[in-house]
Amino acid sequence: MDMYAVDDEVAHWEAALQPLRGPARLPVLVPLAWHLRQRDTARAVALAAEGRQLLPATALPPDDMCLISARLQLVQAEAVWLAGELDDAAALAELSFEQLSRLGDHEGRADAHWLRAWIAIDRGDHRGGEHELELMAAAARACGDGQRADIAEAAIARWAVLQDLRSAEQRWGQRFAAGEAPQHPGVAAWVYDFFGLSASQHSDHGTAARHYIHCYETALETGQIRVAVTAAINIGLNFTILNDHHAALEWMQSALDLARPTGWPRSIGACLMHTAETMRRLGRLDATEELLHEALQIMTPLPGARSYAHALSYLGDLALDKADYDAALDAFHRMAARADALGQADFQSIARRGQAHALCFLGRPQEALEMAERAVELAAEQANRDNHVAALRVLSVIHERHALPPPPGMTEQNATLHYLHLALDVASAIDGYTLPGDLHDALGREYARVGDYAAAYRSAPAAAAARHKTPSQEATSRAIALQVHHQTEHARAEGQHHRELAASEARRAEVLQQTSDTLERLSAIGQEITTHLDAAAVFQALNRHVQGLLPAHSFAIYLCDAGGATVSRAFGIENGRALPTNTIAVDNPRANSARCVRERREIYVEEAGPDDIFLAPGTQLMVSALYVPLVVGERALGVMTVQAMHARAYGERERLIFRTLCAYGAIALDNAEAYRQLKDAQTQLVSQEKLAALGSLMAGVAHELNTPIGNSLLIASTLIQKTEELETQVNGPGLRRSELAGYLADARKAHELVMRGLTSAADLVNSFKQVAVDRTTEQRRVFNLQQVSHEVIATMMNRIRAANHRIEIEVPELISMDSYPGPLGQVIANFINNALLHAFARERSGGMWLQASTPAEGRVLLTFRDNGGGIAPEHMSRIFDPFFTTKLGQGGSGLGLSISYNIVTSLLGGQISVHSSRDGTAFTLDLPLTAPQHQTPATTQIYT
Repeated sequence: MDMYAVDDEVAHWEAALQPLRGPARLPVLVPLAWHLRQRDTARAVALAAEGRQLLPATALPPDDMCLISARLQLVQAEAVWLAGELDDAAALAELSFEQLSRLGDHEGRADAHWLRAWIAIDRGDHRGGEHELELMAAAARACGDGQRADIAEAAIARWAVLQDLRSAEQRWGQRFAAGEAPQHPGVAAWVYDFFGLSASQHSDHGTAARHYIHCYETALETGQIRVAVTAAINIGLNFTILNDHHAALEWMQSALDLARPTGWPRSIGACLMHTAETMRRLGRLDATEELLHEALQIMTPLPGARSYAHALSYLGDLALDKADYDAALDAFHRMAARADALGQADFQSIARRGQAHALCFLGRPQEALEMAERAVELAAEQANRDNHVAALRVLSVIHERHALPPPPGMTEQNATLHYLHLALDVASAIDGYTLPGDLHDALGREYARVGDYAAAYRSAPAAAAARHKTPSQEATSRAIALQVHHQTEHARAEGQHHRELAASEARRAEVLQQTSDTLERLSAIGQEITTHLDAAAVFQALNRHVQGLLPAHSFAIYLCDAGGATVSRAFGIENGRALPTNTIAVDNPRANSARCVRERREIYVEEAGPDDIFLAPGTQLMVSALYVPLVVGERALGVMTVQAMHARAYGERERLIFRTLCAYGAIALDNAEAYRQLKDAQTQLVSQEKLAALGSLMAGVAHELNTPIGNSLLIASTLIQKTEELETQVNGPGLRRSELAGYLADARKAHELVMRGLTSAADLVNSFKQVAVDRTTEQRRVFNLQQVSHEVIATMMNRIRAANHRIEIEVPELISMDSYPGPLGQVIANFINNALLHAFARERSGGMWLQASTPAEGRVLLTFRDNGGGIAPEHMSRIFDPFFTTKLGQGGSGLGLSISYNIVTSLLGGQISVHSSRDGTAFTLDLPLTAPQHQTPATTQIYT
């Protein structure tokens, strides 16, 4: 996650967060909260709290949850720091740092170091702050984050300027070259801040203002509001020095307008105190005092901050202007304590110069002398022109008001003249510096006091020249200020132009992204539509997506008839109401739907009149309409139309979407029709399979009946012959007793054989009748599993014996089922047929076994196995597929096992499994003793 983001990115996250709910918000909520931490601190804190509440509901790994929680805690810590609650902020930052360090998140560690650095700086611990910034740079480099490393080092360079300008420029001058501003605005804000501060310390205030304006704009763009406030203040200060007090006050007001809504004490206090200094320079001392006291009160929680020391400096100068030397001494004394703690030489010099000035007028010359001499040393070490000259002027005043020993190496008549000439020399050695006229006046007065009137006379023209030059210098300063204004406005104009170009490019990119998103969404919609193999489902899917993507007061689908002479409305919705079916001739000259099919092209009516749209019965007149043909290859399936009640409802984007939906709809409807034809063919094949099974059943029964009935006919004919012979003997020569006894014995045997044969035939007929009824009606009833098994197998014994195989039944007598005996018998018959066709080689006999058991209450395991050659491993995954057979053209249809699978898993409510090896194949049915209830009658079901 970047440390800072530009406003466009934040706006994108804001828009993306709106429709999200629950844990889905987290991926957007976390970066948004992070980048709002200074843009809108209160909302950032609220989002962070929401994010931490959402974390337990996510499926994220624990470490990821901890990382997010630590990042959100950093948001809260920064908010507390900005509010001036430094101890609480430090505690929260420490907790976040520990978590991020434990998880090895170098980016997070860098951000925690950054926050800890600013907490330390606001406490007045600048060394601790610099140490944290160095740790931040190291953590950023550890994860290859150049932006964070640049920000940390630019901040280090900034503070180094205040400690030792020369050393800072030697160390950082090449690292951050003034002509090579970084591209990322988050880094640029800090680099420009460094440039501006360096220029200010060199008294190049025009250049400083320009750099600070860049700093201000880039800080605002990246949500660094505190930096933007500071930059606006510094711009105002530089304009004050350039004597453009109007511009200075405008920038101070801009800073205050930016700071006040935040409630941040450090930012508001800094705005107030620097505005006060500008007021003091304009001579408005009462307003200055009011603003300074308000600033110090607001910054009470931050007594260690540099801003607080600055306010004390301004308060001391105000007291000197008002001749309140006790107050001035107190203010500069407090400032000296802060300056020493901060270790910043510019403040140390100002504090001691101010104390010396106050002590001088309080009658404490020796203390004043020591303070002023130390101020001169500090200013000289820093090469700070303003502070050096000011300190020398104070030394001259001290010696003018008090009789003190002359300084070592004095070359003038007295110490006052000595220090005035030193001030003159320091000022003259600096290019572009105009010595104030009052300094020459002071020299003239002092020369006159010691009696050197010639020197005093020479000072008078110099003072006049200085006064004459001062307005010119002020005019030059104002010209510089105007130049800065002009350059700034020019830069802003160029920036605005580039922003407009960027905005145009962003809009183009957004359109491209929207188009990409639309195409991606349409692709997903197309996959959904084309997965349906039922025309009604396709109609509903198309309607749902048309209504969701387009203005659609009316939507209809017309399909061509088989001959292509008419189109009929297969589906229609108008204002939420279903439309009735209607048929239109394709050659109808007024109907756009017919014309669209006839010409096979898109028709768009932007704004229809009464004669532009053929009004079908029961429909309303629409204002705009779009017709697109449903075409697959060279075939026109029909037409889709969407219509709206307002003009020009369909732009290029909408037409693209509708064309795409029509293309997917045509494919889906064509697939649905092909699938319907396939289902019809499959149903016909299944019916033929059933009839073939019944035919086979009848053939088997006929063969089984042939033996007992044939035997009975033979015995009956023999008995007739015997009876005729007996009748001849009775009517002829006579009948012996032995012959009558033999006839009776033969007749008894014949009767027994006939009864046995006819009983067997009757049993076979009864079995056939029950099996036939079960097969044809698929009637549910309570039945005995053993009886049904015997009945089914009895009908197939002829084929089994003819093939020289055997079958054994091991089904307990007491298994009763409330199910569908016909379909179950069909499954058993299919297993037997499959074994006879596939399992056994022709030259060897084989065995089959049908076994049943009840391993659990309410269920039965029915196993059919054979000792044939088994199923090839590569075929195991396909044996239940429709039309899969290895005996195509040799008696195999490929439907037997597919039908069996569907009967078992749907109608019977069970499961089927198969195990096969070289020793044979076993099919196991796990069935409920009570089949599930079905909403549709069993007689209407076709198992395919």
